[in-house]
Amino acid sequence: MTRVEPTETDRPMPWAPFQALTRSDLELIPNDGHRYELVDGVLIMTPAPSWRHQIAVSQLLYQLMQVCPADLRVLTAPFDVAISDDTVLQPDILVARRDDFTERDLPKAPLLAVEVLSPSTRRIDLMVKLSRYEAAGCASYWVVDTDTPSLIAWEMQDGAYAQVTKVSGDEPARLRAPYEVEVVPADLIV
Repeated sequence: MTRVEPTETDRPMPWAPFQALTRSDLELIPNDGHRYELVDGVLIMTPAPSWRHQIAVSQLLYQLMQVCPADLRVLTAPFDVAISDDTVLQPDILVARRDDFTERDLPKAPLLAVEVLSPSTRRIDLMVKLSRYEAAGCASYWVVDTDTPSLIAWEMQDGAYAQVTKVSGDEPARLRAPYEVEVVPADLIV
């Protein structure tokens, strides 16, 4: 077995390998243009989204901002939602009470987290993030699929998510939480 000696260009990792990462470790990562999230101490790097993804985020952001009550705020990624010390997520869109934000992050579950599916994030968004937001008490979680186009919405009911809406194409989703808004999936990918 040949041993490879480190070169000048090798940089040590800012944390110990094979150890669960924390929010403090996440802060040591340089701002290199990638989107980093933590799920149960595991680092997840997300590649740049497609233009369809960004159009859907922009269209939905616009719709949500048009009817957002004054005591709430709508933001897009990248913005940290620090659910716990080892889970820091960046939903594509979030809605939370204005008073819940700090300068640095949202240190609790939002009222709404929205993810627009991408090939690289589909399983994470539909399984891992859904379960983490549910466990953290996020009142509503929406997933938009630009390929279909479709929208699925879950709301917290008796401590667990229940699917309240699943629409596709030109079918409108009339959502009540965190506030009333109508979303037509086909309109998100114009």
